[in-house]
Amino acid sequence: MSESPLGVGELLDIATSALPAAERRPGQREMADAVDRAIADGRHLVVQAGTGTGKTLAYLVPALRAGRTVVVATATKALQDQLATKDLPFLAEHLREPLGRDLEWAVLKGRSNYLCRQRLAEISSGDDQLALEGLGDGRREEIAALASWAESSETGDQAELDRLPDPAVWRAVSVTSDECPGASRCPLGSTCFAEVARDRASTADVVVVNTHLYGLNVGADDAILPEHDIVVFDEAHVLEDVMSDTVGVDLSPSRFSTVASTVRRIIDDPSLIASISDAGIAFGEIIEGHRGERLEIPLPADVTAALVTARGSLERASAVVNAIETDVEDARQRRLRAQVILTRSTEMIDRTLSPSADTVAFVSGAPGSPSLEIAPLDVGPTMEAGVWSRRTAILTSATVPRSLPERIGLPEPEVIDVGSPFDYGENSLLYCAMHLPAPNDPDFRAATHEELAALITAAGGRTLALFTSWAAMDEAASALTGRVPHTILTQRDLPKPALVAAFAEDESTCLFATAGLFQGVDVPGRTLSLVVIDRIPFPRPDDPLLSARRDRLGRAAFGQIDLPRAATMLAQASGRLIRNDADRGVVAVLDRRLGTAGYRWDLISALPPMRRTRDRAEAERFLRTITD
Repeated sequence: MSESPLGVGELLDIATSALPAAERRPGQREMADAVDRAIADGRHLVVQAGTGTGKTLAYLVPALRAGRTVVVATATKALQDQLATKDLPFLAEHLREPLGRDLEWAVLKGRSNYLCRQRLAEISSGDDQLALEGLGDGRREEIAALASWAESSETGDQAELDRLPDPAVWRAVSVTSDECPGASRCPLGSTCFAEVARDRASTADVVVVNTHLYGLNVGADDAILPEHDIVVFDEAHVLEDVMSDTVGVDLSPSRFSTVASTVRRIIDDPSLIASISDAGIAFGEIIEGHRGERLEIPLPADVTAALVTARGSLERASAVVNAIETDVEDARQRRLRAQVILTRSTEMIDRTLSPSADTVAFVSGAPGSPSLEIAPLDVGPTMEAGVWSRRTAILTSATVPRSLPERIGLPEPEVIDVGSPFDYGENSLLYCAMHLPAPNDPDFRAATHEELAALITAAGGRTLALFTSWAAMDEAASALTGRVPHTILTQRDLPKPALVAAFAEDESTCLFATAGLFQGVDVPGRTLSLVVIDRIPFPRPDDPLLSARRDRLGRAAFGQIDLPRAATMLAQASGRLIRNDADRGVVAVLDRRLGTAGYRWDLISALPPMRRTRDRAEAERFLRTITD
């Protein structure tokens, strides 16, 4: 591929003029020019691009102009789908002639997202009856339907299905990367859906992945993704957390259940299989007692003993599996999968037993589902070795914490803020309820219910109320139901897509949610006219990983960790309000610290430039002008 003779501004004009509502966006042009320079100079770039900037075209157009391979890593499936089904097809149509070449793109996902032809063949032939045990007739019919679908599907990606299959059924016809022996050792490797996706990605101009997969690629020394010159991290504010999750170790009891199930399909030794399952159960019981805690390194004796016992069971199983000889192809494949998962699980235990001094060990997960994690205290060295020293990186988000480059070890990037095209000063109002008690006051929650009732009434419903805890959400929903004449949905009622759809369909409905909906909710129009945030969303003080990082930073921790995270979350939540240039509304923060704390300007400066008030009557008047 070669660089286009046309300038980035000309290409951007061609693309944007073909949009249904074409308009010139200065921020988009500024960002595109900066990305173009960064690629030409090989310099890393961080761009804060507010809602409505059109940042996707602002980084895609210069990347395509450069004629170099680019990987776009996104944190949400919604953005992946937008890129693959909307933005890239649009650019392929309108920039083909100006670029003088066709545009090829691919979406690449983790292996377990694709149906495995070999697993399906084994089940369909009846050779692997264990995989069907306990599924029931209905689920067997579902497998038959998947087999029919696989005959016509080009991708084998479960996202293509009209509805997601039962998780047990999908597990029966798919494999994880820890089980797959590789295309060269599989009789159906030449037609493997996952391998076809990788082949397509290897020749594409643009490869779209999720940030989690990119982190796995960094941990695997670039073995997962094709060679690329440029990486774009969209929604870059989550980059440090995702990298911490993926380049570390995450060991849960369920892994041993999976290993036992995989081994059971090739050897008939109930006592050996039970030893693997029992080791997983014992490990789970021990770490359940440490759930939510940070562990010392070296690991506590009881945790270490459980892992050593589990490792012994895996070693014995490996010896048995490796001794199997068979000429039956399906049996050979089951043996290979058992060998792969046993080897990788043993390696993971070894990594867990020998953590380095610059990592932190802790137990995460919900009650009954604990997981032992070992994460790097600082992802910077890993990112430097795996990303920054190898290719040009573009990082962008609607909200970029000022401490982000330092937190991820990004060396001397150019940092710009291109703003947003929306008129926040005219169309929005930031209201801080200064008269309420402090959040640690026993009367705080009852007072917020009074405040919510008044604001929701003025807004005529149309409210997204965001809470920093499930308990606060439940209590508010209970207090407000029947008190205001509007339907109140909560995050417990429906899965997220259905919940947001139900909220968007009825203008007067209110949606009460927690941190999971501080981002990713896109409801333009009058349906969402009021965003209420109960407290400044500081991270939990007892979070084990952040606690270890705080200890390392000492007095600087609040400014380096807690304040930037709170500012980013608050800005993301506030960003739910204005989604197009016609939207109007109020962001109400019920935490008086936004107006009193010495750090308040760090928070306010991260928010869109809304008019500000401490007068609830002014907020109510503004809301009524929208509903009237």
